[in-house]
Amino acid sequence: MNNEINKDIEQKADNAKVEEPQESLKEAIAKQAIEEEVSGSSNFTLRKILGGDILTTQIIRRQIWLVILVVFFIIIYISNRYSIQNDIIELDKLQTELQETKYKALSASSQITEKSRESNVLNMLKTNKDSTLHIATQPPYIINVPEE
Repeated sequence: MNNEINKDIEQKADNAKVEEPQESLKEAIAKQAIEEEVSGSSNFTLRKILGGDILTTQIIRRQIWLVILVVFFIIIYISNRYSIQNDIIELDKLQTELQETKYKALSASSQITEKSRESNVLNMLKTNKDSTLHIATQPPYIINVPEE
């Protein structure tokens, strides 16, 4: 019987030893969690940032709306830049087209001016025999109208 009592006592002592580390382990984890919450912002390391520990801190939780607002503005900035670039590309195309149209208009104007010169008109009248138009041999008459 003594042997059984000793075994019971040893078993209870072992259970007490096992329970004490579990409680101290829980307490240690709770302390560490509280310490990380409090001093997490003071010592950011690359390992914490890349590991994602920074996202669990209270600072980021409080600033989540600011982060969302910044992301929203970044998206707006990128979309505006894209639309402006498309507008600039279209503007360049239109300027090129306008320049080509101006050159065509200048070319057509010079051709019309060349064809309507008096010497070219006279040559065309000489070569075109069926025309009733001919070169005037007499100078134009000046008609004086008396003013009343």
